[in-house]
Amino acid sequence: MRHSNTLWMLAIVAAIFVLVFLNLVLGSVSIPLQSVWHIIWNSGDEPITWQNIIWKSRLPQALTALVAGAGLSISGLQMQTVFRNPLAGPSVLGISSGASMGVAFVVLLSGSLGGVALSKLGFMGEIALSIAAVTGSLSVMALIVYVSQKVKGNVTLLIIGVMIGYVANAVIGVLKFFSVEEDIRAYVIWGLGSFARVSGNQMMLFVILMTILIPLSFLLIKTMNLMLLGDSYARNLGLDIKRARLSVITSAGVLTAIVTAYCGPIIFLGLAVPHLCRSIFQTSDHRILMPAVLFAGAALALICNLIARMPGFEGALPVNSVTALVGAPVVASVLFRKRKNELNE
Repeated sequence: MRHSNTLWMLAIVAAIFVLVFLNLVLGSVSIPLQSVWHIIWNSGDEPITWQNIIWKSRLPQALTALVAGAGLSISGLQMQTVFRNPLAGPSVLGISSGASMGVAFVVLLSGSLGGVALSKLGFMGEIALSIAAVTGSLSVMALIVYVSQKVKGNVTLLIIGVMIGYVANAVIGVLKFFSVEEDIRAYVIWGLGSFARVSGNQMMLFVILMTILIPLSFLLIKTMNLMLLGDSYARNLGLDIKRARLSVITSAGVLTAIVTAYCGPIIFLGLAVPHLCRSIFQTSDHRILMPAVLFAGAALALICNLIARMPGFEGALPVNSVTALVGAPVVASVLFRKRKNELNE
């Protein structure tokens, strides 16, 4: 079993390198494979337009998709572990809704109160969106952390998180009602999710943040393995249940908050990838699952980004449309296979 797990892990890592290269080669603008190779190694005299497409568009998108997919997948695994719920995902506690509410306040009120639509402010508008999303998501997460100290049951906390999401969506609906059409359109486009929104210094900051946060989440592997045993058994082994739950929720929440701030609310990756990895590796040991979801999430996000920028399309499809089309069949097939195995036993 360990040998097959190693082979699967190596295959997924190899797939990531291939997918990154395909993300650089394929797109709405046709660039010869040899020219892409020369641009990467700075060994040829290729047109400046092609160089800009590779360095300023395709490479930032590929790196953004890679780290965002890894972060959301780890967050989804942590949420499913702490709540022992297969349908739990990064957005289950309303953290994504908090980010959306923060963005809604900035985008939808900018035209009504300030007289200038945020979509017309260019780079400054993008920075304002990121700050608003981080503020909104971290505010909701702080509320969830406070509530988690007051309630005992995971189910109660889960319900409170869902209710916070409903409240956030209600506030967004009211803001939409009083906003101008141009601002509503800008908000809807943000809500569809995109790996293309992050570029330049923003992309570097995003990658650096995720490079710090993802390894920190690996420190919770032992804690999550103990949580799988049940509260009573884990407590007998010396685990502080309340502190452990707080640590895992905080880790998952921060990962979700950062990704949502930079890429918008990306759906399905955090829900689908942990199920896919459990099915492939046939284990619930987080020492295997954590690196597995990291690599598989990165690979699946790169596939979604590739489909969104498929040759023949002008521009790019919304990432959420692609992740839902890819993620939903994955979750359904895993659940059907699990049910079939239970019946055979």
